[in-house]
Amino acid sequence: QVQPVESGGGWIQTGGSLRLSCTTSGRTFGTYVVGWYRQVSTKEREFLSAITSSGIVMAYGDSVKGRCTISRDNGKNTVYLQINNLKPEDTAVYYCAAREPMNMKYEYWGQGTQVTVSS
Repeated sequence: QVQPVESGGGWIQTGGSLRLSCTTSGRTFGTYVVGWYRQVSTKEREFLSAITSSGIVMAYGDSVKGRCTISRDNGKNTVYLQINNLKPEDTAVYYCAAREPMNMKYEYWGQGTQVTVSS
């Protein structure tokens, strides 16, 4: 079982960039699909991006497409999410999740990291 742990959140000004990291305290990520989501308390969880175990980018959400890059380093057991040109509407709690490749549903979720973009 994997237990995702996010890091890298914080306060950042509009137009800045941020790189979030996701690692695991349990088994390694190596064979799992890993996705990033975010949520504002008043809204549904929003999909941002996902990457296969071999590092193939599966998709980007419309709200971050063109200014977001997902990547992974299996040697470091870490998945990254880089977001550029941050906007106040990017303020949210960002979650990392993992699933077995044959599963459609993410089974393992991190506790989230808060990102706040100030105008």
